Amino acid sequence: MKFSNAWLREWVNPQLSAQELADQVTMAGLEVDGIEPVAGDFTGVVVGEILACEQHPDADKLRVCTVAGHPEGEMQVVCGAPNARAGIKIPFALVGAKLPGDFKIKKAKLRGVESFGMLCAQTELELGEDSDGIWELPADAPTGTDLREYLQLDDVAIEVDLTPNRSDCLGIAGIAREVGVLNRCPVEGPAIEPVAATIDDSLAVSLMAGDACPRYVGRVIRNIDVSATTPLWMQERLRRAGLRSIDPVVDVTNYVLLELGQPMHAFDLAKLDGGIKVRLAEQGEKLTLLDGQEVTLNDGTLLITDDSKPLAMAGIMGGEESSVTGQTRDIFLESAFFSPLAIAGKARSYGLHTDSSHRFERGVDYRLQEKAVERATQLLLDIVGGEPGPVHLRELNDAMPAERHITLRRARVESGLGVQIADDEIIDILTRLGLEKIDQDDAGWTFLAPSFRFDLAIEADLLEELARVYGYNRIPSISFSAALDILPEHEVELDGTALEQTLLARGYHEAITFSFIDRESAALFDPKAEPVALQNPISADLAVMRTSLIPGLCKALQYNLNRQQERVRLFETGLRFVPGTDLQQQPMLAGLVYGTRQAESWTGGKDWVDFYDIKADVEALLAETNAADEFRFVAGEHPALHPGQCARILRGEREVGVLGALHPQLQKQLDLPKAAFVFELDLDAIGEARLPAFSPLSRFPAVRRDLALLIDADVQAANLVETAAETAGEMLTDLKIFDVYQGEGIDFNRKSVAMGLTFQHPSRTLNDEEITAAVDAVVKQLEQKYNASLR
Repeated sequence: MKFSNAWLREWVNPQLSAQELADQVTMAGLEVDGIEPVAGDFTGVVVGEILACEQHPDADKLRVCTVAGHPEGEMQVVCGAPNARAGIKIPFALVGAKLPGDFKIKKAKLRGVESFGMLCAQTELELGEDSDGIWELPADAPTGTDLREYLQLDDVAIEVDLTPNRSDCLGIAGIAREVGVLNRCPVEGPAIEPVAATIDDSLAVSLMAGDACPRYVGRVIRNIDVSATTPLWMQERLRRAGLRSIDPVVDVTNYVLLELGQPMHAFDLAKLDGGIKVRLAEQGEKLTLLDGQEVTLNDGTLLITDDSKPLAMAGIMGGEESSVTGQTRDIFLESAFFSPLAIAGKARSYGLHTDSSHRFERGVDYRLQEKAVERATQLLLDIVGGEPGPVHLRELNDAMPAERHITLRRARVESGLGVQIADDEIIDILTRLGLEKIDQDDAGWTFLAPSFRFDLAIEADLLEELARVYGYNRIPSISFSAALDILPEHEVELDGTALEQTLLARGYHEAITFSFIDRESAALFDPKAEPVALQNPISADLAVMRTSLIPGLCKALQYNLNRQQERVRLFETGLRFVPGTDLQQQPMLAGLVYGTRQAESWTGGKDWVDFYDIKADVEALLAETNAADEFRFVAGEHPALHPGQCARILRGEREVGVLGALHPQLQKQLDLPKAAFVFELDLDAIGEARLPAFSPLSRFPAVRRDLALLIDADVQAANLVETAAETAGEMLTDLKIFDVYQGEGIDFNRKSVAMGLTFQHPSRTLNDEEITAAVDAVVKQLEQKYNASLR
């Protein structure tokens, strides 16, 4: 909502500067986005009058004008504007004047003719958008008066960014009411008296859309003069609010919109066929809007129609066919209440956003319609004349919003706000906000919410109103104390922070991406799943819910590569959304690595990361559970991962995650120069940790024996280790594979695997016979199970 400070001061005028007023309403919840001057910075411009206008002797496009308005008398000015002519009032920049852009007016000679000043267009003074000629002022403008004084340009425009619940402030009346409450000032708007009908003409109105439009007010006005000029004071107020002047009828409806907050529309009465019908559109109906755009209407869109055709999208925009033009003589004024739910989202579904839809979808006072029509009628009769008919009201009582009675308890005020407020101050604040006290007892009060406040429904709403009007700065800051029971902490639950810290320590950075992705990415990374589509997506790139966190990390990788970040380590925790009978929201942890293994330095290598780098990172995460032995990696398949570099992560027989390299085709589609490696873990599945337990350290020496075994190439090393560990017995304290070899000297169908077995007893020194027996048992078991042989 943008408005002129001077206009607001006509309603309510506290002893505050514009900046102080902006700070005050911001602290009361109406955030001010900006304050800006309503005109450019200029001086030395007066109201001038062209007394005579002659053709320049040596230039076809220049005219020599005699202009009144200079303190020293008539001046000669050379002007190139096509509309320069005798008898009009115009802005006259005197010699020595300074215009916006630090442009100074000097005495000049144009094609041999002296010029003492400049006749200005709107754009040259930053007072409008018209640059086609000099600005023609009203005929009654006082010649010689300083233009800034005449137009009251020492004013500022204040723009308030309202939250959706404060639609009551989408008009000067609402802003003034707030300022009056905050400063305990009287609020006095223009007197709006009923305009007596001089003719009996009216239109029948049928409300056929039930709850969507339960109230409609209309009035016929005949014999208007659309060629009349909108008064300059109204044009200026519209301009300072960000609207341009169009014609008197449209300007008046826009003015009432800004003044009272009630959208209105005027139809050309001659273009209407029969009465007015408010109904829902039928699928496929068409309507050409005021902006020339033809829209195909969807069922469920609320329409204003006559007996034969649609006239307007209710609460959004009127139609071109029934619009007021220069030939209009009779009009039908409408002012209606449309349910916010009937308008919400409709404009955006057609790619539209209008001042009317902005207000109706947030809520317009459902008792304001007659007042708006009377105000518009007053203004129209003053500007374009005409003969008004009676105000015709059609209302569906059963569909109107119900009155809201709200109870406020005295005790709740102090407990909820932390401050005691006197009873008379509570009543004063709430009644000045428009609430009506209808009951009172020892416990508190009952108030009737005003029709213009859709956001007041429960006791907490009244507490909020008290807090912001009383003043947040007046509420003391205190520390609350309470007896709280310490809840038991489940020690076996893995702390997610520990996982994040592990990744941070290994060089990762946390990423936060959208929970929505585009359909193409969803199909690339998980072609078998049908993701949940959003009914009202922010954009086409965020149209479906993600079934994996990996697509978001890949987009983040692309973003970094495009900015010359060649070494990337990213992780993210968040939900994935698995479609099914019931939508499952699973907390996941995903990571991505790309680039060199080590950061660039004179000591570091330039090797690129591979599968085992990211596998080591995942193993470090799993080690945080103190149950790393419960997890195992097995070869797997995933549509987004390389078929030869993909592993499933199992805990027992339950799959808890996946890791691997991106599929080469996917890598190509993402335009990645090198392979990227990713992992994704189910946090619920790995969330149960094992409590650590102390084992005494043995004081006796450990003995290590190394074995080099030839096994078939397709035997997995993990199986080899598992079998050896089971066979070696309790004295085995460590087992690791330290070498794998395939090549010269070995059958190409076989490979050599070297493993080290470490034995230690907690209470004595092991002898050779015991160790040899354990090693022989391991070798024998491996021979039987995997056709292994000592190399």
